[in-house]
Amino acid sequence: MSVLYFAQARDAAGTGEEAMTLSDHSTIEALLSTVSKNHPKLAAMKRSIKVAVNSQLAEPRTVLHDGDEVALLPPVAGG
Repeated sequence: MSVLYFAQARDAAGTGEEAMTLSDHSTIEALLSTVSKNHPKLAAMKRSIKVAVNSQLAEPRTVLHDGDEVALLPPVAGG
């Protein structure tokens, strides 16, 4: 699957996109744990990140599949 990082998540990961392989029936929760381990700076924002799968916001227990495009969307601060 393709994981896209936006805004602060991109800064924390040091990349805007990466390919990732997870075991069958992995969920968004598992993906967030994996990216937090791979990119420790993401761990602090793990609970506040919204996740979109194939351009649709998804719940933490959503099961991911090969070929999915997963976007990590950190909270937006505005003024």
